[in-house]
Amino acid sequence: MPVPVKEAPSTIGELEGVGERSARLLADLGIATLRDLLEYFPFRYDDLREPMPAARLRAAADESTGEVNALGRVVDVKERRVRSGIEIVEVRAEDDSGTFVAKWIGRHRYAIGRFHPGMRIFVRGRLVRSLIEPVVNVAHCRVLQDDEVYRGEMVPVYRASKDLPSRKIASVIRKNLSRLLKEAPEDVLPATIMRQRGFLPMADAYRMVHAPTTPESAARARERFVFGEFLVLATGAQLRRAQRMAEHDAAALSVPRELLEQLESSLPFALTAAQRRVIMEIWRDMSRDVPMNRLLQGDVGSGKTIVAAAAVLLAARCGHQAALMAPTEILAAQHIEKLGPLLLPFRINVEPILGSQTQRARQAAVDRLASGEATLAVGTHALLTEGVEFSRLGLTIIDEQHRFGVEHRARLRAKGGTPHTLHMTATPIPRTLAQSLYADLDESRLDEMPPGRRPVQTFAVRLGWLERVYTFVRAIVAGGGQGYVVAPAIEEGETGAMSALSEYERLRANVFPDLRLGLVHGRLPPREKDEVMRRFVRGQIDVLVATTVVEVGVDVPNAGVMVVLDAQRYGLAQLHQLRGRVGRGTAQSFCIFVYADDREEAQRLEILTKTNDGFAIAEADLEMRGAGEFAGTAQHGKAELRFGDLARDFAIYENARRVAETIIKEDAHIRRPEHAGLRAALDVTPALHALVASS
Repeated sequence: MPVPVKEAPSTIGELEGVGERSARLLADLGIATLRDLLEYFPFRYDDLREPMPAARLRAAADESTGEVNALGRVVDVKERRVRSGIEIVEVRAEDDSGTFVAKWIGRHRYAIGRFHPGMRIFVRGRLVRSLIEPVVNVAHCRVLQDDEVYRGEMVPVYRASKDLPSRKIASVIRKNLSRLLKEAPEDVLPATIMRQRGFLPMADAYRMVHAPTTPESAARARERFVFGEFLVLATGAQLRRAQRMAEHDAAALSVPRELLEQLESSLPFALTAAQRRVIMEIWRDMSRDVPMNRLLQGDVGSGKTIVAAAAVLLAARCGHQAALMAPTEILAAQHIEKLGPLLLPFRINVEPILGSQTQRARQAAVDRLASGEATLAVGTHALLTEGVEFSRLGLTIIDEQHRFGVEHRARLRAKGGTPHTLHMTATPIPRTLAQSLYADLDESRLDEMPPGRRPVQTFAVRLGWLERVYTFVRAIVAGGGQGYVVAPAIEEGETGAMSALSEYERLRANVFPDLRLGLVHGRLPPREKDEVMRRFVRGQIDVLVATTVVEVGVDVPNAGVMVVLDAQRYGLAQLHQLRGRVGRGTAQSFCIFVYADDREEAQRLEILTKTNDGFAIAEADLEMRGAGEFAGTAQHGKAELRFGDLARDFAIYENARRVAETIIKEDAHIRRPEHAGLRAALDVTPALHALVASS
């Protein structure tokens, strides 16, 4: 009778060492398929290969407090329990050069009664300073036989959870690696690139990532996957750019002579050199029949509105309409209020298209757009609805473009054939990210502030100062100003973050019972949220308690102070965006970041107290937190990076980008057999699927 052949596992739960509970815990970490597990890379490795002699441990303790390896024979064992019930085990061991102490505290109960003099032990842990002899707080331990020759290894460490430790994940991957390799995707790297860069074959690289022999071999294997991932990202950007450059079906708008002079003479202020430069960059794009696709970055108050007005002016002078889409009605209303006076001298009227309009007003606006009578439409998602049609749309402007998905932006552009497109953001994006995430866009930067703007005075204070901070807020209100209090959470939860609801109730009852308070957060219905913001804009609210819904677009010149609670929970770039809600009037404004008592947080927040340069802050934020956590860059349709980090690995990205440029030059539609894996990867990327499928 033939022996039945056991079928290969097809789900996580069928793998060796994985039960129902483990499968559920893996799913909680985002590991739902065999390929997910294969591509769940270690975030670091414990190098257990070389023990450090005891004599060197003392010197190392004086230099740093990192993790070390030590190997010795047990001389003495002390076990005790302190008042709190925590058990402490101290094992004194020696090698040929001296002695050290291996220490277990509390959670390592298995250490009780395990060690005795004469045993040989290997330990790894954090080295701490001691006046007597070096101490290792043990994280990993192994008992050796008397005649055993120690052979160390590189131990992968995976991001884990409370109930699923890294060692369990490592064990599952080690036992099932051969099966997991069968789930590897088609290799995106062409054979020529593999040879040129000396990369391992894919199967060998996966093995080396999960079971490396040296730190160098692990880094080299990881680089192979990072390079491949970046090659897909860069090739996709090059494809989008190549397609746009090949279209030649946009309206080429001729720039009239002296148009810039006419614009400047109509303004009550002089343009900055940065504004002139950016306007000319945009006009140069619009004068070509290749559709413009430009990203305009400018810090709060840098003058993006006048640049947008200049783009609208050129479109209008050449007989074309323009549409500006903003993420909220309040921001759209502010654009209408600002653009109206700027464009009025040129007889360009602003037509609102808002969800809150009456049906009669909306239909009248839609009719004027369809007939060509109206030149500029400013609105929210309402611009995308059926029935909103343009006679001759030549320019779309998308404000705070990262707040809209790829679909939204495409639907607006589709209302005009192939209009020129200007994306705007007040969220400074570091060049590292801009050159990768937005590689298919041309980039303009307003890196100069108009003269006369008073920088916001910024302070970072401990939580213990909060009541004094609120005394200062009261003084600002007494002087005729208004203030914000921003909390990271809507209501109290497990994270322990300060909540807007709780703080609003406390302020209303105990701190500011005589002031007019308002509350706004993301769970409020849009109409209610907009009404609270309108009351704040009209000066009917003294102190607005909010979550980060006020981060973008709210323009209240009378707001003189902002208090951000639990500031340690935000990235620097997001805190800078919040700070941009004050300092919009002529009076001196203030921003106060309140943080939990933490010296490291104080040092991080000090960056904001020393500069108002959003681009410098964004670079610092990226360096500290990495691209994966950087605020304001997430977009629908962008592939998530599984292996690389654009900040840390930017040099690898640059190499991949150059290779992508060569590939597109030689194989514009990615049709060659050696590019089959690359094409397959592009085809499953949502933002690129339609493009590649039609190429």
